[in-house]
Amino acid sequence: MMTTAIAVEDVRREVKILRALTGHSNLVKFYDAFEDHDNVYIVMELCEGGELLDRILARGGKYSEDDAKAVMVQILNVVAFCHLQGVVHRDLKPENFLYISKEENSLLKAIDFGLSDFVRPDERLNDIVGSAYYVAPEVLHRSYGTEADVWSIGVIAYILLCGSRPFWARTESGIFRAVLKADPNFNEPPWPSLSPEAKDFVKRLLIKDPRKRMTAAQALCHPWIQSRNDAKVPLDILIFRLIKAYMRSSPLRKAALKALSKTLTPDELFYLREQFALLDPKNGSITLENIKTALMKNATDAMKESHMLDFLLSLNALQYRRMDFEEFCAAALSVHQLEAFDHWEQHARCAYELFEKDGNRAIVIEELASELGLGPSIPVHAVLNDWIRHTDGKLSFLGFVKVLRGPSSRAVAKAQ
Repeated sequence: MMTTAIAVEDVRREVKILRALTGHSNLVKFYDAFEDHDNVYIVMELCEGGELLDRILARGGKYSEDDAKAVMVQILNVVAFCHLQGVVHRDLKPENFLYISKEENSLLKAIDFGLSDFVRPDERLNDIVGSAYYVAPEVLHRSYGTEADVWSIGVIAYILLCGSRPFWARTESGIFRAVLKADPNFNEPPWPSLSPEAKDFVKRLLIKDPRKRMTAAQALCHPWIQSRNDAKVPLDILIFRLIKAYMRSSPLRKAALKALSKTLTPDELFYLREQFALLDPKNGSITLENIKTALMKNATDAMKESHMLDFLLSLNALQYRRMDFEEFCAAALSVHQLEAFDHWEQHARCAYELFEKDGNRAIVIEELASELGLGPSIPVHAVLNDWIRHTDGKLSFLGFVKVLRGPSSRAVAKAQ
């Protein structure tokens, strides 16, 4: 029985989301909703196979890598779909995935959108919701977006592969402390006997900095998942956010990104190739039209609710020009994600060498200050002095890396 207005509001929002999100095979089918004086009744598809949680418990918590992959592909697929529509689930856990039937390889369905919400690619949410063991660090910091769901998927992946939780404590506040401060353990059995790809996959989902974490679509491009041949890659909402930032960048930053994009590994390029192909390029390049068409092809009513299409207006600069694959790589690569790799330092050094040949030119400190969005109150010479080479006034390696990261008040605060 629901008596509070807030509870009724929550259920109405859930109904609105279920109505709007349609057409994915791993999403529970919604038929209708009814209200009387006391309750809201939701009619949904019957899932007779029980919860993913029950199957995990029945197996004593351990899945073979192949079985874990089969589960992960389905979860990532439906979550990438929700994120593209501008919906963040906010309560992903094994209890919220049901099997359609009791068969071993039956379809898995995402359920329970009671805590879900609409969110635009450039918007942050701030209310703390979800289940303690699965909650992402940035949710506890009260500033998060779709990346929080990916963290929860990382927790599920960890549990599937080893049978225990990555963050554990006796109290809720203890769990929160562990989520914020502790690192998951990858040293105890069975981790040493699992493939390096499986370990890398889970680590990239459980990165505390959400900007460095893989997206659901990127996770489907990860070598561990790609070793299954049924993992199709969906359109990733992240590329639009990155292209928007790129379009607004100065020529200096664009040149730096272009140099960096030339140092990408085949695995990193695989994801970008897949995304570029999904935009259906004409004669090897894309325009704003391609992006609109690709989004519309995937659109549900949820996209209207989340104002995803308004976000397209911020890409208007693309209207009068074409972007080839080389430029797309520079525009759609995430510097923050690359920084999470062990070989980031040598990536950046190689990129800097290329930049020295083509893009590095003499630069004035004031120009660099405006490049980084520094306000007039900041003592720019004190902060930026070592970002410029004194011999010829060109960007130093440190300056190059800072420019790659783009305007960020945080970088400046650290530098002071």
